[in-house]
Amino acid sequence: MNSTASSVHPDSAMLYANTDFSQLNWLEMQWVNWYLWIGNPVIATGLMSFLLHEIVYFGRCIPWIIIDSIPYFRKWKLQPNKIPTAQEQWECTKQVLFSHFMVELPVIWLFHPLAEAFGMMTWQVPFPDWRQQLPQIAFFFVFEDMFHFFAHQALHWGPLYKHIHKIHHKYSAPFGLAAEYAHPAEVMILGTGTIAGPLLYCWFRRDLHIFTVYVWITLRLFQAIDAHSGYDFPWSLQHLVPFWSGAEHHDFHHMAFVNNFSTSFRWCDRLFGTDKKYREYRARMDKMKELNLSKEEFEKMERQMIAEAEQEGLRAEADVEAYTFTGKQKTA
Repeated sequence: MNSTASSVHPDSAMLYANTDFSQLNWLEMQWVNWYLWIGNPVIATGLMSFLLHEIVYFGRCIPWIIIDSIPYFRKWKLQPNKIPTAQEQWECTKQVLFSHFMVELPVIWLFHPLAEAFGMMTWQVPFPDWRQQLPQIAFFFVFEDMFHFFAHQALHWGPLYKHIHKIHHKYSAPFGLAAEYAHPAEVMILGTGTIAGPLLYCWFRRDLHIFTVYVWITLRLFQAIDAHSGYDFPWSLQHLVPFWSGAEHHDFHHMAFVNNFSTSFRWCDRLFGTDKKYREYRARMDKMKELNLSKEEFEKMERQMIAEAEQEGLRAEADVEAYTFTGKQKTA
């Protein structure tokens, strides 16, 4: 194996000159073969990182597209009267692809040399033990959630909202594909929280493997897409882990424009009081469920509550857009 690889990819083969392949598992062997096949570690890592992002993102979106097309699942739809049309999903997909290729691809491609500069392992095998990976990923989740909370609130400041974040709020009833439907600047700003955690951790610890980062990115994409899915199932994670945000938490932010700025957890919103309107809305909804209403009566009241929340959100959005860089209200 080594002699054949060396004749085709002499430079890449040198990476594994002292590796005992008999001690590697199947996945680690595929990792080695990928780097040997591509022949250049920078290209191999950049290409693998981008492909991972695209496959996971659109792969996770497909089940939600199917669910949106099946009426049976409407009973768990948080805004049941707002089902994305094929045209809306296609328009969303085009913007997402633009951001992926024009914004995220260059960043992903440069990630390998930047990661190695911070001491991150990339092509090396074997992978770290799961007991080492678990606390690292937990740290990334907490770091990203806190970063996103403050950055997201900043994007709701007048000029930043009007010129950047408003695009993401196009859909008051979000769907999976809309998770990364955003202005290129927003993609960069909020994406910083996703990659800064691993880079900072690596800077201080020097024991991080990019495989762990791939696991983190996969879980983060699942979280973002599911939070924008618009569905709250009885088996959704927030019913098993009370501090998990989930779609039920984030859907309110899109519907009412205010509250719930975090991504994965509910801690920051509860700590800083940015979930008050959300908790009031949920309390009203829970009380309504106790009234033993008929299906028609419940749906009518639900539509009314959603409409009220949306109208309040539109007023709040108008107030935000009325601010200038000086912080003063525009006059008519």
